[in-house]
Amino acid sequence: YLLAFVLTSEEDWRIYLLYEGGGAQLLVAVGAVCAGLYFNDLYSQIRVYSRLRLVQQFCLVFGAAFLVQGMVSYVYPGLALPRWEMIAGSSMALVALPAWRMLFDVFVLRVLHRQRILFVGHNRLVRTVARTVSERPHFAMEGVGYVSAAPLEREVPGLGRWLGPPDAVARVYEAHKPDVIVVGLDERRGQMPVEPLLQLRLRGVPVEDAAALYERVMWRVPIDALRPSQLIFSSGIGPDARKLALQRVYSFLFALAGIVITLPLMGLIWLAVRLSSPGPAIYRQRRVGRNGRVFEVLKFRSMYSDAEARSGAVWASQNDPRVTPVGRWLRKLRLDELPQFFNVLKGEMSIVGPRPERPEFVEVLSRQIPFYNQRHTIPPGITGWAQINHKYGDTLQDTVTKLEYDLFYLKNLGFSLDLYILFHTVKVMLLSRGAQ
Repeated sequence: YLLAFVLTSEEDWRIYLLYEGGGAQLLVAVGAVCAGLYFNDLYSQIRVYSRLRLVQQFCLVFGAAFLVQGMVSYVYPGLALPRWEMIAGSSMALVALPAWRMLFDVFVLRVLHRQRILFVGHNRLVRTVARTVSERPHFAMEGVGYVSAAPLEREVPGLGRWLGPPDAVARVYEAHKPDVIVVGLDERRGQMPVEPLLQLRLRGVPVEDAAALYERVMWRVPIDALRPSQLIFSSGIGPDARKLALQRVYSFLFALAGIVITLPLMGLIWLAVRLSSPGPAIYRQRRVGRNGRVFEVLKFRSMYSDAEARSGAVWASQNDPRVTPVGRWLRKLRLDELPQFFNVLKGEMSIVGPRPERPEFVEVLSRQIPFYNQRHTIPPGITGWAQINHKYGDTLQDTVTKLEYDLFYLKNLGFSLDLYILFHTVKVMLLSRGAQ
């Protein structure tokens, strides 16, 4: 945009930036473009799978930037870029940014040194990791192949070809010289090549369990590979008292600021709920908090007041008939959860944490899913790692997947991760992702 000013104006660009408000104008324009990239997932989806789709996404980004400029020029004309500077700058950027993405995909991602992995076994974790690293080249990993008792019937992307039985791992290593050996055997008794792996490890060859690689790549802790001994002896799986104390402080401050900022909006929502259907505007529901303590979560009522009179406690579903017309919009934008700021002030919840579940569901899920109650060792949150990474779950498998995300958050709880979650929660709210 600065280059566009130089090309379209005879003024000195230094005077424009320092004395005529050009710096603020450029920040507004570039900020609008950055926001568009953020909402179109162009910071997280690095690989270019379709050039046409990439150009379409950038057209949406700059279309939104022009709309922002139009609103800014109406509200505060001094912050809007001059017309021809905006047109010329956007035209150049619309060519330059997609071209840079394509060049980056071809000349950077494909020439990075890739960590070459030899897999011992091909269990679910290995297959999932192999598919993921093949789809996301920025991990800079590739499978050179796998050793197992027999080859797979179907080829798995990223896994590589079958290189022989497990006891041939030393010979295979010498032939291919991988950077790391990853062990992914469902049944290790009688199949694990202990002696060859031990000799390789003593020679300095990195050997790791598939569960550790799965956690790094998928950002989840695999439930089916988790053992009680890991929970007992691991120093990272339990809550850190100092981190929880710090979280309590900034959660309180975030909640206080959230109440002050959204109080007028909450007043309008309260009025809309009262006028749209009979019943109280604030709904209280029993949820399970830290260490299994039951508390009442506060929400704006999004269902009819007698919604569960016949059905009892059931999960929400797509196009749930119990949801009111106003409640449907509140759920899409997650505005029904604004009163939970008061739960945070009371210390019953934090800003970020696992989603609080109802006691009726916890009783059932804790019997069906191993380690489910582990998520109750920290306070529940308004938003969380599982909420931004997975859709609303109404099946047992969805619950298992979200628990894997919750356990990852439990291991990595910290201020920086909470800020990352809050940053992406804005996108989830505004784009109505995963709401029901």
